[in-house]
Amino acid sequence: MTRRERREAEARAAAGASAGSAPEAVAPGTDLVLAASSATEPAIARAPESVKALELALPREAAPAPVATTSAAAAKRGSGIRMPRLKKPTKKGAVSAVVMTFAAALIATMALPAYAFGGGGNFDNGVATDTALSGAQTLEVPANASAALAVSRDNYKAPTTEELAAAREAAAAAVAATEAANRAAEAAAAKGATASTSGAFTVNPPQGSYSGAAIVAFAEQFVGVVPYGSGASPDTSFGCDGLTQYVFGAFGIYLPRTVSNQAAMGIPISPADAQAGDLMIYPIGHVGIYDGNGGMIDSPDWGRYVEHRPVWGSYYFVRIVA
Repeated sequence: MTRRERREAEARAAAGASAGSAPEAVAPGTDLVLAASSATEPAIARAPESVKALELALPREAAPAPVATTSAAAAKRGSGIRMPRLKKPTKKGAVSAVVMTFAAALIATMALPAYAFGGGGNFDNGVATDTALSGAQTLEVPANASAALAVSRDNYKAPTTEELAAAREAAAAAVAATEAANRAAEAAAAKGATASTSGAFTVNPPQGSYSGAAIVAFAEQFVGVVPYGSGASPDTSFGCDGLTQYVFGAFGIYLPRTVSNQAAMGIPISPADAQAGDLMIYPIGHVGIYDGNGGMIDSPDWGRYVEHRPVWGSYYFVRIVA
């Protein structure tokens, strides 16, 4: 049964339910009067035979087509059928459609270069390349290539065993000198602490006239007693140049402050001619008094006192002439 026939059957059923005793459809060729009388009035079925004969004598008419009744019922039924409604497009749906379109276009744009780069799906090029490389290969080296590969040698030489031993001895000597300097500093600090508890420091005047030995003897009394500082007096502190200024000033020789000015006041001499009382000038900006026996008296650094310690570092000698 098609959809149209199903609707017509439903329409006929609805029309029959609403009309109650409405006449049913009469098939073609059936007597119209008999059909109508049997559907509407059962009493006519019990009419006399004469009436029935009269009715049969009447001319017969074609029964109405059932399609008209069916179409009318369908029209009556159609007013209650709800037609599907079309949904209005929403903003979310429009955005989704745009995004999907853009994604498809992007995928197509990316696929086209890859397809073109890959040879359009043709992989015969790789086979041709393998075939081309399968032949014999040769390598030619120029005749003068050996000259360009000549090995050059620098002037570096490995140290000998004697040089290594000398370096180890020098390092050991430096360590020993540092340890001796540390012990001297500790002794000087202990001596300074003892002097500070016993009372005020008293400076002994120089013994005799100006000489290198007298300079060293006069400076020796400040070792471990006067701390390092920016001053030039045993009552406060001694800087390296403050110590030399005070010591030489006790013999009537004026030395200005700063290491460079004191170096300019004397005469540079060679290390072989150095004597006690000469100044030891360090280029880093330090000065001390040479003791004539591989040591010096100086005021070294913050937190320390005047020390008598072995010479160290790079320096040169300057002699002050009275």
